[in-house]
Amino acid sequence: MIGRITGTLLEKNPPQILVDVHGVGYEIDVPMSTFYGLPATGAQVSLHTHHVVREDGHFLFGFATDEERTTFRQLLKVSGVGARMALAVLSGLSVNDLAQAVALQETGRLVKIPGIGKKTAERLLLELRDKLGKALPNLSGARLAAAPGHAPDARSDILNALLALGYNEREALGAMKSLDEGIGVSEGIRLALRQLSKT
Repeated sequence: MIGRITGTLLEKNPPQILVDVHGVGYEIDVPMSTFYGLPATGAQVSLHTHHVVREDGHFLFGFATDEERTTFRQLLKVSGVGARMALAVLSGLSVNDLAQAVALQETGRLVKIPGIGKKTAERLLLELRDKLGKALPNLSGARLAAAPGHAPDARSDILNALLALGYNEREALGAMKSLDEGIGVSEGIRLALRQLSKT
């Protein structure tokens, strides 16, 4: 399995790039989130990679960060999602935005991605709800502060605490709906737990 590629960036033809590693040119497909951050051709580049072996060939997918690759792999585990669709998702949404969409169960953000209809979006959100949080613990709910209607206050800390206690995102977010915007972390956790104990 090829897990990392470091070499000279020879060509950029989105979504594919060509990287020379000691005289061997590797064709690598990358999401646009990675593509936009690539250096100029001729420069050194290092990418986390995912190697796919199929009957019709071997395919390499490259990612700027380990979180992107981890998310790509989680997407591949969703029924009906192949490498091309997973790449499309990461081209349409950053890892943070996808984690936020999953946490808030926002199908509207996914259906804007070419090739993803409402049913596929719903399946993605459902199947990623528990998987993505475990695979990316640092992102699970942590980006909610940037979401519309969520002030950058203690809410992400409250949510992370509830997730650490074993509640899933939907349960935790449901319990947090009634919390005041300026509430403190400890008070917010206490009230959210009280709310959860009623359900």
